[in-house]
Amino acid sequence: MPNRGMRGSVLFIAGLMGVFGVAAAAAASHGADPRLLGGASAMCLAHAPALVALHAGWAHFRTAAVAALLLAAGTAVFAADLTMRHFAGHGLFPMSAPLGGLTMMGGWLAVALGAFLPRKVD
Repeated sequence: MPNRGMRGSVLFIAGLMGVFGVAAAAAASHGADPRLLGGASAMCLAHAPALVALHAGWAHFRTAAVAALLLAAGTAVFAADLTMRHFAGHGLFPMSAPLGGLTMMGGWLAVALGAFLPRKVD
């Protein structure tokens, strides 16, 4: 199984995203405007289970590694931008939220492409 070290990292990142998603949801419920942290929480809590699923199905399709990388990176950039906007009043860097969103979309396209590139499992 190629990318064995990356596979374990994906599960670790999924756990961190889950923790951040819950923490951001809690913080959003105590602030004046929950929209930014709520959005960051939603993205993390939506993509953490997707990463767990990619970890579980790693051996079954060839695009699992690239899909996981794109979903993890896109979610991290998007959520970090919204979190920075909430706490610091400015974004991570110009166009970081759109970049993160496009990267997540690329990850989901890689998942879809995986349907056509199955890996033969012994």
